[in-house]
Amino acid sequence: MTEALLSGTGAFFLALFLGRPTVAWLHEKKVGKSISIDQPSTHMVKAGTPTMGGVFIWGSVAIATLATNLFELQGGALVLERRSMLLPLLTVIAMLAVGVVDDLGSLVGGARRGLSWRLKFALIAILALAVAGAMYWLLDAQSVNVPWAGQYQLGYVYLVIAFLVVFGTTTSVAITDGLDGLLAGLAAFAFGAYAVIAFAQGQEFLAVFCLSVVGALLGFLWYNAHPALVFMGDTGALPLGAALGVVALMTGHWLLLPVIGVVFVAEALSDIIQIGYFKATGGQRLFRKTPLHHHLELLGWSEPQVVMRLYLFGMAAAMVGIALALSV
Repeated sequence: MTEALLSGTGAFFLALFLGRPTVAWLHEKKVGKSISIDQPSTHMVKAGTPTMGGVFIWGSVAIATLATNLFELQGGALVLERRSMLLPLLTVIAMLAVGVVDDLGSLVGGARRGLSWRLKFALIAILALAVAGAMYWLLDAQSVNVPWAGQYQLGYVYLVIAFLVVFGTTTSVAITDGLDGLLAGLAAFAFGAYAVIAFAQGQEFLAVFCLSVVGALLGFLWYNAHPALVFMGDTGALPLGAALGVVALMTGHWLLLPVIGVVFVAEALSDIIQIGYFKATGGQRLFRKTPLHHHLELLGWSEPQVVMRLYLFGMAAAMVGIALALSV
């Protein structure tokens, strides 16, 4: 666990170091986020805040992974020994590319719009299919760990479940991004929980990756705390969700994702329920605005209050998830 903790600490300081010049460069290039009219009016003051801060989150994780979690020194030469870590890393790279394209289309004064939700969903689905195939045929994963009941093999059904896990987690995590510090903190709790679970299973390499993500997110929060100097954008949010889904699958504890990521589930469900209720009632709304964090703002909670209170649910959910995982 020492290596994992040191890797996470290193990623934290890397993100702190990379953050300042990155934010300054984004300012210089006028990579400012436009604010949708669908968001609460109080968010209009955020227009022009630099976005795409995810680049230094994942830059920090990539450096930490390359330095500590892919190669081992054998006979004086570096040998690629931790091949399974290529899956979450390549997943991040793929979703990072999608996020960059989408963020570039959502800038203040931009001549074009971001990716349509249909195209974005299609790209996420393609990645989810690739991850499901890699888990099943390359990593020989086809099981689920059930608290108090043990491990069960699922056969080809695993392919469908792995697809749904990656697709669902990627979209629900991305939906949660919308308030200063909200997603970064919640994702840190979730990856921290899976780091403990991975270490308890003897998957130290996976624990190192998870804590590298946690460290990078904490470094990002230095610049993203309210009032945010930078947003992560889909450049950060899409890879976060995809990587979390992959990590859950690699531990076999994907069944605990709705527990550990309870806030992500609530955010996604609020959108789904709102759309369904709107169509069923001919235009009425159940929530004042979705996702859930905007509804809470419109109830009168300040942005820091919403973030901190959802943090509390995220921390409690992480502890419950770890407890359930250790009961297998």
